Amino acid sequence: MSDNKKQNYLHGAAILAAGVVIMKILGAIYKIPLGNILGDEGYGYFLTAYNIYNIFLTLATAGLPVALSRMISEANTLGRPMQARRTFKVALVTFAIVGMVGTVIMYMLPAELAIAMNSPKSAQSIWALSPAVLLCCLLSAYRGYCQGHSNMIPTTVGQVLEVIMKVLVGVVLALVFTRQGKSLPMCSAGAIFGVTVGSLVAMLYMFWYKRRNYVEGPIQNPDVPASHARIMKDLLIIGIPITLGASVMSIISLIDNKLVLYQLQMAAGFTQQEADVLWGVYGKAMTLYNLPASFITPLTISVVPSIAACVASKRHIEGCEIGENSLRIASVICMPMGVGLAVLSTPIMNLVYPSAHASGGKLLMYMGIASMLVCLALISNAVLQAHGNERYPIISVLAGGASKIAVNWVLVGNPEINIVGAPIGTICCYGVMCVFNYIFLCRCMERRPRLSKTLLRPIISCAAMGAAAWGVYGLLEMVLSGVISFNVGRLSSGWIVTAVSAVVAIGVAVIVYALMVITMRAVTLEDMKLIPKGEKIARLLHIR
Repeated sequence: MSDNKKQNYLHGAAILAAGVVIMKILGAIYKIPLGNILGDEGYGYFLTAYNIYNIFLTLATAGLPVALSRMISEANTLGRPMQARRTFKVALVTFAIVGMVGTVIMYMLPAELAIAMNSPKSAQSIWALSPAVLLCCLLSAYRGYCQGHSNMIPTTVGQVLEVIMKVLVGVVLALVFTRQGKSLPMCSAGAIFGVTVGSLVAMLYMFWYKRRNYVEGPIQNPDVPASHARIMKDLLIIGIPITLGASVMSIISLIDNKLVLYQLQMAAGFTQQEADVLWGVYGKAMTLYNLPASFITPLTISVVPSIAACVASKRHIEGCEIGENSLRIASVICMPMGVGLAVLSTPIMNLVYPSAHASGGKLLMYMGIASMLVCLALISNAVLQAHGNERYPIISVLAGGASKIAVNWVLVGNPEINIVGAPIGTICCYGVMCVFNYIFLCRCMERRPRLSKTLLRPIISCAAMGAAAWGVYGLLEMVLSGVISFNVGRLSSGWIVTAVSAVVAIGVAVIVYALMVITMRAVTLEDMKLIPKGEKIARLLHIR
């Protein structure tokens, strides 16, 4: 495989991943305080509004930016700069139209959308989010253009700016409205308005960056670009199947939102307020559950143009190697986080959301398992799309979504299981998707992905790590509970014991996992050479 090509996609992923670390820290500052400020009920309104916004956002931005980056990458690979310029202009107009439609619907029909979701008090939050759809569509066009040039820096900087503004505006408004005695729906709307402001700031930055760094001056021996109609057709041919695949999952999640609230009230016998509380604690657990996937998303963004360039230049074996390595690296990254969330689910929820409903720990345990499957589904979707097989992920998503709805309908309606049925449905959903995606990868790739190489070593390493974390936490909690006893205001000895035990257990788990990964050679010297300063890190850790 060409070292340059490998460096392109993994260096790009490393740049995006660095931004993810910053964003997750800032995101924790945003969502964790909001969950405690708004409480389970208020956070339920926040989550419902965000789910509605997410479906419009997915319809507008899931497939078209991927299609744009792929088309820009192919044009650059074939030496066609005029084609790349015209492709961006056509895409920008398309994104603006689609975004405007979504914004108008959310702005004009917030109450109707909230009632349809069995959460009438979410209407103000939906209205506050409506401008963000258009802003994110415009933002995605600029990001897709830069990513097509294998430039991930502006995307990372823009995302960090977006999160900073979201934190500043959202948390401040939530605090101000709460102290003024505003209603929970109004406090939730203030909190979620930070998303709109963050999108605006990020979009303005991307506009400035492109104008400064991609100057459209004269070109010697310019190529003749395809017609606007042809580019639009190609954009839609590539983008629509990807959008359908992604939007089906968002639609299913939206149906899941309505179904869970409906089943909690109609079948399980909970009141509207009790259902809102359970939905809210589920949303809090989802904040932590989404963490592993956010580290895989940079890899999916970076791998698409790299594989697409290999396919365009007939380097199919190289594209297969990139795809297989991406699956393995994704496993090494996501599995330890998922295992950690599952093994230490109760202490993590008690530390992060001390006033949350008691079911939070069990919810996070199942969602930790689900998070690993989500990551594998995401990266396998990206590899399929990059190879030009955009329709396969639609099939896997439909199969997974159907299983999720069926499982949720049965389990959530059971009063003994209730909200815990939702993450079990998620496990079934993404498990089915992973099986389907593996079958499709075997059909479309020149060389079948080797599961023993991509999954076996990370699984063994994670098993050892999980056992170490569970044993250390249990032992420390038992020992410290007998020697620490005090209660000063909100700071109790129980919280201190949980915090110390969890932090030490996590530290031990990290060390055990690092040793196992090196011993099992789940990460090799060749892998480390592909990330910035990776060779020095490899020498330090004795990775061969």
